[in-house]
Amino acid sequence: MEPSVVIRPAISGSAAVPHGAADGSHTIADRLRAIRARMDQAAIQASRDPAEVTLVAVSKFHPQTSVRAAMDAGQHVFGENRVQEAAAKFPPLRADNPDLRLHLIGGLQTNKARDAVRLADMIESLDRPALADALDRAAQAEGRLPDLLVEVNTGDEPQKFGVPREQADALIRACRQRFGEKLRGLMCIPPAHDDPHLHFRLLRAMAHTHGLSVLSMGMSADFEQAIAEGATLVRVGSAIFGPRPAPESALTP
Repeated sequence: MEPSVVIRPAISGSAAVPHGAADGSHTIADRLRAIRARMDQAAIQASRDPAEVTLVAVSKFHPQTSVRAAMDAGQHVFGENRVQEAAAKFPPLRADNPDLRLHLIGGLQTNKARDAVRLADMIESLDRPALADALDRAAQAEGRLPDLLVEVNTGDEPQKFGVPREQADALIRACRQRFGEKLRGLMCIPPAHDDPHLHFRLLRAMAHTHGLSVLSMGMSADFEQAIAEGATLVRVGSAIFGPRPAPESALTP
């Protein structure tokens, strides 16, 4: 099953579509409307159906009140980096909105695998055999397995998570054999100072080689370029929620 697609409210031709990060001059609903409009425009310019691209609203360190504001504006797919924060924040939100989908997008420790499997609808950061082993054990214990993406370190940056490029094909093949259709696709975060198009094209080619359909690529600064290169998931945080507050505020209802 494809990831759920956000139903986007109609936007009139005269609506302003501000660019750049949220600066407090617009509500979360305004920012979401602007991001969706830019997503739609980018898809149309790439001769794609806008419905092919799902917005993942990254709510890391933002409180439940901000997530609820986004939900009220029609957003149902959210991304969190840390299992502990997601475990504290999202169960009450899901109780109010059964359609909510949670993606875990940050580096995942093996000792958090069972919590991640219990919480998430998709884990986007599978990047090593040891984590695949831990997720497999957790899935057997929990009786469920979220959708999975292999995170590829397309820039081979030592400070970043993600499987190195030269090891990616082997990990993808092993995960396809182990997890079958639950391995949905690939994710990447390009180096900050590189042309992101090069990394998005690399990820798209790798996904094509392995017959994978989901591409999670593009964030607040480059999601339009990612859509042009075939992204099916874009992860946008600051352009929706504004600057990240202190971590402890994320747990405030």
